[in-house]
Amino acid sequence: MLSKVARIALVGWESHGSRIIKASLKTKKDGISMNIIQCYAPTNDSNDDIENQFYERLQSVIEKCPRMDLTILMGDLNAKVRIDNTGYEDIMGRHELGERN
Repeated sequence: MLSKVARIALVGWESHGSRIIKASLKTKKDGISMNIIQCYAPTNDSNDDIENQFYERLQSVIEKCPRMDLTILMGDLNAKVRIDNTGYEDIMGRHELGERN
């Protein structure tokens, strides 16, 4: 669901399998688009082939975005965090879920 403004700005969208989607939107700056890439990474329980395929596909999607465009990558990357957030205080809380990967 998009707002009226977002619908007007939407240039297009692409599905890259069940885990990656990209939307491209016009910006107020001529010739520059905003690419929003939403992804859901495989969990650590997945086999290496599935994980490698995901990251290769994600890399390919990112590389196809023009360098002059604004590209935003967001999603669930299934990262493990731990209580030691030294050096990352501005972006990571002190929540422990095991080893950090």
